[in-house]
Amino acid sequence: MTTNARETKHVDIAADRVAKIYAQAIVEAAEAAGCRREVIDELGLLAREVLPKVPDATVVFASPKVSTDDKARIIDRLAKGRMRDTTVNSLHVLARHGRLGLLGSVVDAAERLADEREGRQQATFTTAVPLASEEQARIVGETEKALAASLKPRFVVDPAIIGGLIVRVGDTIYDQSVATGLSHIGGRLQQRNIHAIQTGEYSWHT
Repeated sequence: MTTNARETKHVDIAADRVAKIYAQAIVEAAEAAGCRREVIDELGLLAREVLPKVPDATVVFASPKVSTDDKARIIDRLAKGRMRDTTVNSLHVLARHGRLGLLGSVVDAAERLADEREGRQQATFTTAVPLASEEQARIVGETEKALAASLKPRFVVDPAIIGGLIVRVGDTIYDQSVATGLSHIGGRLQQRNIHAIQTGEYSWHT
């Protein structure tokens, strides 16, 4: 999937750590119930599709001025009977600890953790222009081969990079030795009218 967005937003390290703690608890509880992917998908649906359509819901969830009981009632109205018990319970735990405002980050962390446990790493490929699905598949395949890893790819379009390819795999920062190992992919991009990478190698950003 191609998204017109640049991944340069500020990361709140403390909030990210907290999100990872809750994500791990949710993943482990869902695994014990035999519904890991289902719970993560339901939380993702709520965070990314349902809440954005409910006026002020995200603000209410994040506000310390709204009581836990009120948040619990909202959770039950949105999810109870529609989502799995483990999903609803996860939301109530977040509400009781004042962490519902981190739901999106918790979902992101839970997805990364689930992918890791399934032997896959999340990878973001950023290009200056959209790529055809066949070309995306080729790039992912060659990157997996170069890194000896199974990847869950996401493609992002950012015209500001002018040309070339930026690859981020999990939280790992790759040095030039890795970039050199992937530099042969550039030729394929050039054939698709994507300009040569400025340095002649791939750029690696955190």
